[in-house]
Amino acid sequence: MSGVRNATAAGHLPLRWLAGWTLPVALLVAMQLAAGQPGAPRYVVAPTDIAATTWELLASGELIRDAMASGMRSYSGFFMGAALGVAIGLLSAVWRPARAFFDPLVSTLYPVPKVALLPVIITWLGFGDVSKIALITLAVFFPTFINTLYGARATPVSLIWAARNMGAGGACVFRRVIFPAALPQIFTGLRSGLALSFIVLFAAEMVGSHDGLGDMVVRAEEAMRYDWMYAAILAIGLMGFVSDRILLAIRRRLLADKYPGEARHA
Repeated sequence: MSGVRNATAAGHLPLRWLAGWTLPVALLVAMQLAAGQPGAPRYVVAPTDIAATTWELLASGELIRDAMASGMRSYSGFFMGAALGVAIGLLSAVWRPARAFFDPLVSTLYPVPKVALLPVIITWLGFGDVSKIALITLAVFFPTFINTLYGARATPVSLIWAARNMGAGGACVFRRVIFPAALPQIFTGLRSGLALSFIVLFAAEMVGSHDGLGDMVVRAEEAMRYDWMYAAILAIGLMGFVSDRILLAIRRRLLADKYPGEARHA
């Protein structure tokens, strides 16, 4: 019976794949047909022109340089924010004083749009990469911390009692029970943080930056080169997509043994 279900699911994969691409393809066709028509806005650019411009920017190396600058800032902020969020989230889950200290701080700052803090951070740290990485770190920290905290606190008490009854100490219970139980929720926070890292990066690079994909968008808008603008947006979207797929692959590998259902639907 399970073999039949797997075969049926495999048969439906191409249909789901085609359904997922229906809207993007329809949008591209509409843009291609509308571009250059009388009365069409200048920002409606034919996808073929965007592809040609993207190739030119790649050949010149300009798009690669800006993508590398953006990637360095985004990934640096993501890894630091994720490390802090997971570490402090786990600490707060198992140690009440830490939770009492961080909970009011997170509850106060989490609703504040992180981009609104950019002027304050620039005042403290200047216009360089440090301020941008700090802002991304801050944006990634909150969803990672919250998901880690509640993932660890949701560990079934029966599992903890069972481990203690078998003689496991506190460190062993944390390592073998609490942390594995929190992993699915931790990865949920990491995916949210990864998406936020690119969103905040784009906004941060549009202010006081001399390179990066966000800066390319600003320069393209000032020069009314909307094909450049779409090329930069396409590049950052592709970076985000590939990064998310890599994170999902890591998630599937780590959860395959303990959570086969979670890993299968990742």
